[in-house]
Amino acid sequence: MADTGRFRIDHHGSLVRPPGLAVPDAIADAVRTQRKLGLSAVTDGEFRRSGPLSVVVDAVRGFRGTTAVGDLEPHRTLVADDVAALATLTSIPAKATLPAPSFVAARAFDPAAGSPFRSARELGEALALIVRDEITRIIDRGIRYIQLSNPAYGEGLAPADAIAVDSLAIGVEKPAGVRIAVSTTLPVPPRVLAEIPADRWLLPFTRGDEAELDLLRAVPEGRDVCLGIVDPAAPALEEVGPILDRIDAAAAIRDIECLAVSPSAGFGGRTDAEAQRATLIHVETIARMVWGNEL
Repeated sequence: MADTGRFRIDHHGSLVRPPGLAVPDAIADAVRTQRKLGLSAVTDGEFRRSGPLSVVVDAVRGFRGTTAVGDLEPHRTLVADDVAALATLTSIPAKATLPAPSFVAARAFDPAAGSPFRSARELGEALALIVRDEITRIIDRGIRYIQLSNPAYGEGLAPADAIAVDSLAIGVEKPAGVRIAVSTTLPVPPRVLAEIPADRWLLPFTRGDEAELDLLRAVPEGRDVCLGIVDPAAPALEEVGPILDRIDAAAAIRDIECLAVSPSAGFGGRTDAEAQRATLIHVETIARMVWGNEL
């Protein structure tokens, strides 16, 4: 696939590490699985993470648990070294995934905990500078696809604050071919999609209703969208027909060549490895039905 940001599938969220399998072996196994499925970007399954904030709170001094209680100072990279190691396992592009600083700030700010920050936005701005530096390190290691995740733009920071914080984080100089994506779920204020300068948005699209279509309409021209077409909470995989109908509805709003597909919001309730593999196969099959064999 060309460096245009039109990866046909890129899953976000974590895989399931098989019981008894060491993390390096589990990562190698996950990479083999993704390669066999023909995915156009690979992750390490997030096997090194203990929670959604762990890549930040485990690598940055100033946290007690997941609460910011002091000045923030990174003592190692957040994910740059890990994703560089992942990239050595395959020729398929590796994806680096980070929590959005707005998401971390909304959960890590507690004025009662003795925080040196006067507001969640002030904490978010400090986190944004750390994430910004990390994005630069990731790019320096040759990684070309970076994703920030905030599944709760409708909660926590006010929209204006979230926009300012995450825009600060991703406002880096990028070489040609580097793309920064932002993943979110409903509800999300449309202005967030319009004003955060992401190259790509990963949006829920399991219903194709007006709320989801309005999110698609809110993404400015010139940026592409990855549609989360498989509901992780559904007890079984959806038939192909209704999914293709939703993609047709999306294509009436955006050029089909500026769309991609993925599972929605990671794997959610699909907690066993076989179910996750089946989800990836389902999404990849649909991608090939829409775009042919181009990866």
